[in-house]
Amino acid sequence: MPLERRHAVKLPFVVLTGVSGSGKTTALHALEDIGFYTVDNLPPTLWPQLLELLSGAERGVVVGIDIRAGDYLEQAPAAIQRLEELGHAPEVLYLDANDEVLVRRYNFTRRTHPLAEGTLTSDLATERRKLRPLRELAAEVIDTTSTSARALTQTLRDRFQAGNGFLLRLVSFGFKRGVPTDADTVLDVRGLPNPFYDEFLRPLPGTDERVQAYVFTPEALETYSQLRSLVRTLTAQAAGAAGRSAYTVAVGCTGGQHRSVAVAERLSLDLADGLRTTVQHRDLEEALAEHSGHGGEAA
Repeated sequence: MPLERRHAVKLPFVVLTGVSGSGKTTALHALEDIGFYTVDNLPPTLWPQLLELLSGAERGVVVGIDIRAGDYLEQAPAAIQRLEELGHAPEVLYLDANDEVLVRRYNFTRRTHPLAEGTLTSDLATERRKLRPLRELAAEVIDTTSTSARALTQTLRDRFQAGNGFLLRLVSFGFKRGVPTDADTVLDVRGLPNPFYDEFLRPLPGTDERVQAYVFTPEALETYSQLRSLVRTLTAQAAGAAGRSAYTVAVGCTGGQHRSVAVAERLSLDLADGLRTTVQHRDLEEALAEHSGHGGEAA
């Protein structure tokens, strides 16, 4: 099976609410990207059960709730109190914007308000009244009147991200099996020493220490050092000016068994001090089956 390693980040329990059109969908996606488990409009009486089910997952939880919840919305304050009694620390985050901006957003998207009982302005007034108990419990009210989706996303990252929550995905692969289509950057390591030509090492994976010792000669380490510096620079740019929450680097050799695996593993270890990393060896299982005990193309 492909090897994957993840450094998880523990995050709090957040109740995300607010006026329709204020950016809750953007907020849910942003929090999901930094590691939260997100659920939208789950009945509040089920929140304690959700936390119990996810207790071993080491993931923060966000429950979104708004006017679409109907009568269930009234249960939210009591559910929050119940969670506090159980030892949890729920935090209410409320999003809002002025009516002029909300009307403009609705007109732009041509959506109708979830209530659709009268004019848009009157529906917003009714919505605010029904959400008032949650607003009064809010730890923070974020006004998105003059806030772009990107700025809201960055605000939430700054607010909730524990340490460096940026995720670096490392994927090893074999060029003969195709380049990953979702990679942000592709590194070609076919110029490194190839264990395929050693009969003893040929059936072994790039995760094996003996294969890694063969690949990382002094000359190869110089090349690797340059690749590592490049990945550091690219991820820093992605997390900084580009505002990305994750970046994918694909590392390729011929078959995806030896060199690409060894380099991806080493990058993960060397960069894990400042980044969350995951490693996936896309073609390793297929390459091992192909090369174990018989010939094949150089890996």
